[in-house]
Amino acid sequence: MLSRATWLAVAAALIAALAGCGVVQKINDVRHAVDSNRAAIKAFTQGLKSGEATPFSATYATTGGSPTTITYAVQPPTDVAFKETAQGSATANLDLVSNSNGEYSCTSPNAASGWSCQKLGKAQAVAQNQIVNFYTPSHWVAFLEAFSIAAGFAGDKVTMSSMTVNGISMHCVNFNAKGVKGTSTICSTPHNILGYVKVAGDATSFELKSYSASPAASLFQLPAGAKITPAS
Repeated sequence: MLSRATWLAVAAALIAALAGCGVVQKINDVRHAVDSNRAAIKAFTQGLKSGEATPFSATYATTGGSPTTITYAVQPPTDVAFKETAQGSATANLDLVSNSNGEYSCTSPNAASGWSCQKLGKAQAVAQNQIVNFYTPSHWVAFLEAFSIAAGFAGDKVTMSSMTVNGISMHCVNFNAKGVKGTSTICSTPHNILGYVKVAGDATSFELKSYSASPAASLFQLPAGAKITPAS
């Protein structure tokens, strides 16, 4: 017959083993959630990545405190255009152009005053590109790839869906972040252009109004008659 001390030792070992099984199961659950989220995100982001190398122009409408219309155009390998216009205005508040001659930031207080363009130095270009970055596929690819891992550890689940915005069919990724009310949704078009972004907890969202696979060459030119200031 086993002594009392032996029984206690066996019981302690059994409890430890059962606890260990619980830890292993928890680890496996987290790993499964991470793998599942990463698989869903990867399927979505692969399309966005492939769209980065193709020419296009897209017009977005934003919501929030200062609704604006955004025109974003790309003609690889060098040409990028970004125009930001307050809704109801006839003139862009900000016009960023990158072409083979460099990067420029153009402004026009009103239609009558004409345009002024500043050629950007490296540091200035980086700062301005942070504005453009919010509308690029690469920004949301990086965001989603990081989130897919964090969501698994937090117990959140990533799901896929489809929707139609302004007559444009889109496929979407949806997620709920712990501690944040509401569902975040990011969508892209069949042409792998970013189509809709709504992040829960953020007052600003944007949606695609129209797009073209053949951006006009004029988008990547400085405004006619613009006064150009060299880089400082």
